[in-house]
Amino acid sequence: MEYQSFLPVGLSQGSPLWWPNPNYRPSDNIAEGPAGALNASSLLEARGNWLRLAPVLDVVFPDGSDTEIQSSLIEIGNHGFDGIGLLAKCDHDIRSTGSIKGRGGVYEVLMFAEMLANSHGLNVSAYPIGLLSQEAGDLFGRYRILVGSTGNLGFSVGVTARRLGFAVEVHMSREAKSWKKERLRRFGVAVVEHDDDYSVAVSSARRAASGDPFSYFVDDEHSLTLLLGYSSAAFEICQQLKQSDVAVNEQNPLYVYLPCGVGGAPGGITLGLKYFFGPHVHCIFVEPVASPCMLVQLAAGVSGPVDVYACGLSNDTIADGLAVAQASLLVAETAGPQIAGVATVSDDDMIRWVHDLWISDSMRLEPSGAAGFAALARHGRDIRKSLGGKEGTTIVWTTGGAFLPDAEWKAVFEEGRKALERCG
Repeated sequence: MEYQSFLPVGLSQGSPLWWPNPNYRPSDNIAEGPAGALNASSLLEARGNWLRLAPVLDVVFPDGSDTEIQSSLIEIGNHGFDGIGLLAKCDHDIRSTGSIKGRGGVYEVLMFAEMLANSHGLNVSAYPIGLLSQEAGDLFGRYRILVGSTGNLGFSVGVTARRLGFAVEVHMSREAKSWKKERLRRFGVAVVEHDDDYSVAVSSARRAASGDPFSYFVDDEHSLTLLLGYSSAAFEICQQLKQSDVAVNEQNPLYVYLPCGVGGAPGGITLGLKYFFGPHVHCIFVEPVASPCMLVQLAAGVSGPVDVYACGLSNDTIADGLAVAQASLLVAETAGPQIAGVATVSDDDMIRWVHDLWISDSMRLEPSGAAGFAALARHGRDIRKSLGGKEGTTIVWTTGGAFLPDAEWKAVFEEGRKALERCG
């Protein structure tokens, strides 16, 4: 297939751009997954699961962490974005997992643990005792949970599963930072390192789990459970907007900037937001210029997978959490028509915003977590114009940063300062 025929101008050259999705259907508020597995009822069921399992999280994460894996929604400095209401959804500061990935990873581990306990006749109706009993721990200790990750999903799955008693094996791609690997090892997680990209790490974890009745694979590329775990963030956003007296309607649309790696987290959140706000919310996925896997997949269609290498791109970016060459086909199929478009940003864009957001708002972010601000600064005016022109309210979703070691943080901050000097 000749991929250049469907790519937007400048993408193969690594130029930052805004790509409005030509198949965007803003009035849709839910998509059907395989065999109708994803619908409004399943979103509501996922919300109920979070509420039911909240007491378990109080015990699994005892250090003042986040029941339901929640984060604050805050107003931040103007940053020159005149005329728009600007809010940050601070998943970088989720104390239990430190990233957006906890919303899916923690949820899937809890769902598997509950299913496993029920299938063995354990009484798990009394929470949190059921999943945290000695009997449950003995059962879980016979099983191994595997996942492929660049870091943050691996930690979310790893720390939750280990605290329930599971063995855990995380396959990590070459982009994964050393400090993320060591953090996992401190929790007793087996880390398998790959000198290859994220897709290879995922495939390796899938193979290692295949055929083993005592292994469970958390599939970041194809898991409906992950998607549903992420979707429940929309219930949280609705409550927070109401508390802040922010209306979302035709006259005041909501623009949400979501960092995108393989697509599971932004895809699930998009499905949830569309359920509540329909045509009045526009979800913009944000990807590095070297790794725009969802843009490429949506532009090519969903008949088969397409990776960024086939489009002349390197998948080489400072944003390790977004360094994904091939998007989730599940997300492209289920959430694709509800994605308003994709904005791409450079590494310099991201690290400059890491620097600026610390100076202005004391937000300590990984480069991935600053991607949405970089996209808003570079493309925001064009994005609003292409989506009707109304100023509305903008939410930038952050991810990753709370657990950055000081040395790592100082290095990224310094790179951001240098990037600012380079751009004058």
